[in-house]
Amino acid sequence: MEINTAFDTEEQLSAEQVVTYLLQNPDFFIQNPSLVDKIAIPHGQKGSVSLVELQSEQLRKKVRTLNHKLSQLISIAKQNEQIYRIYADLNIRILKCTSMEDLTLILEEVIQENLKLAAVTLVPFKGAHALPEIQKRLFIEKRFKRDKFFFGRLSEHERKLLFSDQDVKSVALLLIGDLGELGILAVGSTDASHFNPDMDTLLISQLQQFLGILLPKLLTY
Repeated sequence: MEINTAFDTEEQLSAEQVVTYLLQNPDFFIQNPSLVDKIAIPHGQKGSVSLVELQSEQLRKKVRTLNHKLSQLISIAKQNEQIYRIYADLNIRILKCTSMEDLTLILEEVIQENLKLAAVTLVPFKGAHALPEIQKRLFIEKRFKRDKFFFGRLSEHERKLLFSDQDVKSVALLLIGDLGELGILAVGSTDASHFNPDMDTLLISQLQQFLGILLPKLLTY
């Protein structure tokens, strides 16, 4: 009688089977600690290293990556805090304005000097410096169909209407007033991607509300 045993045939484990086994048995090396120091793994710069050395190096890389990400998050948080403080101060100063000239100067000082943006223009819909009715309709019908904000790029004609010859590549437009009846605040950047539709509107909507409170008091009808 011929007896077949596991030693009669050569069985080769595939790499996938080994991986699957180790994943299913994560404590394998804990139960077989003598293997850890015996396993040599090729390394691009150090020749062969032990599994422990490789794990230690990978852990150090992960720690460095996490530290870098943490530093980035801290830096972003500090920038956001600074921007928040600038907007909070701007809103308070806006409410103290007694003329359109004062308001214009404060907007230019804060937005261009503190926030380092290229241009800012406040265009009223009423009063001595009101935007002509045809141009008003152009902006409202084209840029404010769904909301009282617009972030992105303007046509050359629109850009010149709001910013003249200033170097502006992307803009934030705010329609002022509960019904958008008071005017437009236009802020421009030289960076074509600075203002985009995915931007958060919390701070800029607060500015919009403060202007909506102040403008009726300043505009001459």
